[in-house]
Amino acid sequence: MCADVQGKGRHSATRVADNFSGKPMSKTLGDAFEARALEFLQRRRMRLVARNVRCRGGEIDLVMLDERGALIFVEVRARSSRRFADAAASVGVTKRMRLVRAAQHYLTTWRGALPACRFDVVAFDAGRIRWLRDAFRADES
Repeated sequence: MCADVQGKGRHSATRVADNFSGKPMSKTLGDAFEARALEFLQRRRMRLVARNVRCRGGEIDLVMLDERGALIFVEVRARSSRRFADAAASVGVTKRMRLVRAAQHYLTTWRGALPACRFDVVAFDAGRIRWLRDAFRADES
C-alpha cells in the first residue's frame, strides 16, 4: 500500500532522494526542486493531489490533476550541469518501472472512476527548467 507524506495516505514516510548528479542529496535540496516544480505546474493550472507518494519499490514526487481531470504522475529530476547527461535522461528504464509500479499501487487507493493518467518529468539542468509531458508510457517501461 502506498503512503503519502502530505496527508492523503494512511501513514507518513520520510523521503530520501538520490537524483542530483548521481550523488545522494539532502532532503532540503530535493524538497526545494520539488517545490519549484510544483509552482511551475500550478501556474499551468494543474492541481496538487499528493506529494512524495511512497510504496514498496517506488516513489512518486508529485501527483497532479490537469484541467481535463487527467491524473499526472510527476518525476522531478535535477542536475547541476550537463556534463554527463541531462536530468531528464537520468530517468532510465529501472526508474520508469518503479514509477509505474508506484502509480499502480497509488491507483488502488483511488476512489471513484479511474481518470486518464500520464507520466511527466520536470527536469532542472543547471537551473533551467524543462517539462516533458507524457515523457513515457506505462507499457514502455
